[in-house]
This record gives sequence, C-alpha cells and structure tokens, in this order.
Amino acid sequence: MNDGNPIAEVVARMQQRLDELPEEFAHRRFFLETYRRTTQAVGQAIDQARFEDPDWVEVWDVKFAELYLQAHDGVLVARPWRLAFDAPDQLPALGHVLLGINAHVNYDLPQALLAVISDDDFLEPALMDRRRRDHERIDGVLSERVAAEDGELAATGPRSLLDHVLTPLNRIASQRFLRESRQKVWHNTVELQRARVAGSYEKRLGELEVLSAAKVADLLRPGQVLLRLAVTGFGVTLPPV
Repeated sequence: MNDGNPIAEVVARMQQRLDELPEEFAHRRFFLETYRRTTQAVGQAIDQARFEDPDWVEVWDVKFAELYLQAHDGVLVARPWRLAFDAPDQLPALGHVLLGINAHVNYDLPQALLAVISDDDFLEPALMDRRRRDHERIDGVLSERVAAEDGELAATGPRSLLDHVLTPLNRIASQRFLRESRQKVWHNTVELQRARVAGSYEKRLGELEVLSAAKVADLLRPGQVLLRLAVTGFGVTLPPV
C-alpha cells in the first residue's frame, strides 16, 4: 500500500514498467532500476527532513519522474531520449545508465523545476534561495547512492580488470559530474523562465533539446566515458540571448 504517498506511487509505477518491460526494451532496465532506487532514496530523505521545503521537493520529484515515464511510454520522446533508448543493446549497463541520467537531467530537470516554480516565485529572492538550496541538496542524496549503484551494476555482468581498477576514479567522477550538471541545470532553468516570460519558451526549449542530444551522442562515443566526462563535463549550458 502506498497510502497516498506520491513518491511511493511513482516508484510503484516504475516497478510496473519493469515488470511489464518487453524483451526488445530489456536494455532500458538498467536505467529504470537505478532511477527507481534513487527515487526511493529521495523519498527517504524527505521523510528524514533533509530539505527546507519537503512538500515542494516531493511535488517536484514526482513531476521529474513523470517526464521520464512519458518518454518511456512513448507519449513524448524528445531527441535526447530517442538517442538513449536506441543505444546498442550490447552497451555495458553503466553506459545505458549514463545515457538515461544525461537525457533526464539535462533535458527534463529544468522543465520539472519550471513546472513547480512560478514566474512570481522568481521575483522572491529568499524563496528562490530556498529552492536552489533544496535543488543542491539532492546532490547529497545521489552521491550517497554512487557506491551502492556501482555495486548493483557490477552484479549485472563481468567486468574487465581495467574497470575494477578505475572504479574508485569512476565514483569520484560521478560525484563531480552530479555537482557540475546540477549547477548548469539551475542556469538553464533561469534561462527558460526568462524565455517563458518573453514568450519564446518553445524556441529556447528546442535549443536545450539540441544541446542535450549532442551530449548524449557524445556519450555514445567509445572509451572510458566517466573519465572523459570528468574533463569535458556532463551538463549543457544554454547561451544567453
């Protein structure tokens, strides 16, 4: 029973997708399972009063998850998600997870934030500071999951000796790109809000879609992805107008 808990309900919807996942979409399981566990972790952090405005974080986190579920269900599949979903089946589990995280954070997260922050809210500096701090607190929750998720991925199949040697560096890189991408997400949210006020939101969202898709395409290049991203960055940045 979810007892009306919105986070628990969206986690149950993710589990339903996992239970009903068609064989041709089996490679989507890696990101979906990771996302289900991290969403549960955010719900636990809300229960532990780790946010200044837990009610707002709860609504925001559900909005965020719904954008992924829409893409997964084929309701609205933007180019970053098309690239992530169409990645080769033989890609390692970590690769599929990174593709999903990248598409979801770079493209979906600014939209989720704008769904729960009104234009009037942007005029209140104290409120926006609280929103930004809660946005940044998510990093702590996700960083705590890095080692556990690495263990979950290790259980999906054998790893090379190089992968074992690089695991500590990969964890450091993961935490670094979480912080870096979240800072860029906040910048992009502000840029999209300005566009919303100016009546050019769809145009700017289209620009974000192009940038996000390009970053997903970069992840599809061969090589040690996490190490490369530690240098080049994980996020994307909308240029000013």
